[in-house]
Amino acid sequence: MIPFLNLKSINSQYREELVEAATRVIDSGWYIQGAELGAFEHEFAGYCGTHHCIGVANGLDALILTLRAWKEMGKIKDGDEIIVPSNTYVASILAITENGLKPRLVEPDESTFNLSAEGIQAALTDNTKAILIVHLYGQLAPMPEIIALADQQGLLVLEDAAQAHGATLDGRKAGSWGHAAGFSFYPGKNLGALGDAGAVTTNDEELAKTIRALGNYGSHKKYENLYQGVNSRLDEIQAAFLRVKLRNLEAETLRRREIALNYVQKIDNLGIKHPISLKSNVADLSSHAFHLYVVQSEKRADLQAHLNEAGIQTLIHYPIPPHKQKAFMMWGHHRYPIAEAIHNTVLSLPISPVMTESQVMAVIEAANNFQN
Repeated sequence: MIPFLNLKSINSQYREELVEAATRVIDSGWYIQGAELGAFEHEFAGYCGTHHCIGVANGLDALILTLRAWKEMGKIKDGDEIIVPSNTYVASILAITENGLKPRLVEPDESTFNLSAEGIQAALTDNTKAILIVHLYGQLAPMPEIIALADQQGLLVLEDAAQAHGATLDGRKAGSWGHAAGFSFYPGKNLGALGDAGAVTTNDEELAKTIRALGNYGSHKKYENLYQGVNSRLDEIQAAFLRVKLRNLEAETLRRREIALNYVQKIDNLGIKHPISLKSNVADLSSHAFHLYVVQSEKRADLQAHLNEAGIQTLIHYPIPPHKQKAFMMWGHHRYPIAEAIHNTVLSLPISPVMTESQVMAVIEAANNFQN
């Protein structure tokens, strides 16, 4: 069986460095908010091209704390509307509702699955105060157009970059476009820890200080609390692991792009739809970090069964759109046909930096052999 993602193989490449990093932390006697975290924050901010990086406990907290910080800073308030894609993972929406804000679900562009400036423009109301952009599957949204619109309308922009580590557009990486960005380092991400971890990147010094305090019980100074905060901190040992893996992120991303190029050029089954943005322009894949390679099929169940019989594991990201989740029954009467069509047809093929050429070709051959 070709696994969808073999985390053991990915991490075993760096076993000696990871063991050395763990040993360094153990021997230091300092396990929370120490030198490893400071070094990782500096290195990841430099990688993304921002002035600040704040390590937090996970990717959801990165989004929650950013929105919470904007509330503390007086930039948004309870009940304000935050634009968010109708086809995102539920975490993007939970970050909004957790802060007493109102998600305004907007349909994505059908070809990229990301929000467009035109779609955002049409959804704006007097209550819209921010846009939560999701770089879905690792592909950057059209940020120049979206930032121009946000500047014109006086809107905050928060990037959900949980799947987009290393994606680049016009020379700028994911995490450096908006007023802030939230990253997840969940083990399965392109830059994955060996446990839960997350971070916020920003160029706003006041925002960085506010988030850092909020994630440390609301404290900017020991035993002094500016806010009613929470405990959301990136552990020293995970920071040390992430420093090891960050050094190899570019090479792993290049490998993902090589596999994607093979898929888009060699899978020619007419019943399997590639991401249109790739099929129309395979010369430049840099705007995509290929956290996932997502195809579409009107016969998804049959395609998935066929690939499974061929020894190829696939996954569905995601089978149920947010407005159909029981947690959001209040939206059940709404229709988001583009999101529904996406969730009913998408299938994620294996794409991993440790895949061999023979495994890649096996996926291609099996996909081409699928009878529609």
